[in-house]
Amino acid sequence: MNKTTTTLNIPAPARSESPRQLQWKEAREVFPIYLALAKQLEIEIPFPQAKRNLPEKPELELFSQVHEWLDSMDLRVMVHQLRHLLQMTTLNASEGGLRALISRHLRKNNKSNIDRDKIDFLLVQYFALCAPAKIYHKQIEPADVAQVLRPVLGEVAPDPLAWCEPLEKMIEALRGFRSLREILKTNFIEQGRKVKETAGGMFYDPAALVAFIRFNFLLRRTLIELMHADLIAIRNGVTQLEAGGVRILDCHHFGLSAAEPLSKIRVIADEWKQPFQKEYTERTVSQAFDKLLGLRTDVEHALEKAFGKQPENASLGAAGTSLRSAPGAKKTGAESVTPGGNAKSNERSAPAATAASEPAAALDFESGMEQIWEQLIATPPSRGRSMTTVKVGGARILLSSWEVTAFVSEDGPSAEDIRRAVVARVLVTAAVESAKETGNATSLDRAMSMARVEVTRLQERVDVAKQAKDTEAAVNLGISTKRLLSALGEAEKL
Repeated sequence: MNKTTTTLNIPAPARSESPRQLQWKEAREVFPIYLALAKQLEIEIPFPQAKRNLPEKPELELFSQVHEWLDSMDLRVMVHQLRHLLQMTTLNASEGGLRALISRHLRKNNKSNIDRDKIDFLLVQYFALCAPAKIYHKQIEPADVAQVLRPVLGEVAPDPLAWCEPLEKMIEALRGFRSLREILKTNFIEQGRKVKETAGGMFYDPAALVAFIRFNFLLRRTLIELMHADLIAIRNGVTQLEAGGVRILDCHHFGLSAAEPLSKIRVIADEWKQPFQKEYTERTVSQAFDKLLGLRTDVEHALEKAFGKQPENASLGAAGTSLRSAPGAKKTGAESVTPGGNAKSNERSAPAATAASEPAAALDFESGMEQIWEQLIATPPSRGRSMTTVKVGGARILLSSWEVTAFVSEDGPSAEDIRRAVVARVLVTAAVESAKETGNATSLDRAMSMARVEVTRLQERVDVAKQAKDTEAAVNLGISTKRLLSALGEAEKL
């Protein structure tokens, strides 16, 4: 196997731009990302606040200082740290910034394995951000990836390379998996990494990059989709146990004690939507999913102990049937997830629509949260849109980009606060519509009472964010809280 480095056909700059101008333009694009990384990792920033807005035409000294700092940051920042930053902030929504960051790493003459892994991750992020919505509704082909990555890689012939054949075989196998247990037996993550590591310099062949982007995207979306099916099964099982009077759960498969409060298990399941906040390797992924499967096993055993043979319509297996095989769904291979956690599937559209039409009177906080999340993963916001609509009961609610991010990325206390603000707003608005239609305000009174409690808590959280000088969290949470107050004001007029 020839492992020499392949030259990329990176789109050339306009003729009016000199190499130095191009380097500076690229540096200005990525500079905010590196500043955010430095703050996140508590790395000293050698530029005073007043000089962090880089000018269009720098002096030679500033040009050198900026590039030296960027180079030093490249050596210190690991790929999982870069992943965490981009997936948890609005920086991920900047096509120009992502493209500049990719180009910066691709242009390096001597690329380390760390550079390679960053490029691998960033290209998938770029594809997830820039792919048109119609791609999510069909099986993604190499030509689709090549088209989306054209601004970064230039013209690429998407013809498969012989040595990338293992990736194609694994992609074909992905379509048949119906559970995490099945896919974890394959070691697909490790196999994909081995193909990448044995490629050497051939990894940078444009056709190879297209193959790896496609493989990584499809693998991650399948993992997250199957994980969600297990989470639904666990939550439904916990609900059944609570209804049956069970309060304690034996969680030794999960790694906890034989007498864990069921309320604690519900919290664990509700907070499990984003398990990859640290180093992302086959070992950490397998460990995370093994624990999830252990928790499902514990819940299944508790159901069997409490109810004996489970009724077919209440079984955990039925609740957790893979969303990839919903009854009556056409198998299109269309399920899709962005690497930060978005998922999408034509095959889930039927159950999602059923949930969305549920009467407002039947909604509680948890079911409202789940309905919103289901709709967001079923219809990921298209690139460039600042607002996204969800429908709950008879209400249509507009969500801002940071509110969507709080649901599909789900990291940290500020994201949880924003999710709660959105759910409270949705429940109040849905209850208002129900009251107008039926004349019965019972559910509205409950929703308003709950929302007032949330407003008090959220206002306190805004103050905490301000004191911590977390400006972004304070502003975003403040706006979401004001929207909840506005919804309450409209409800009080009835």
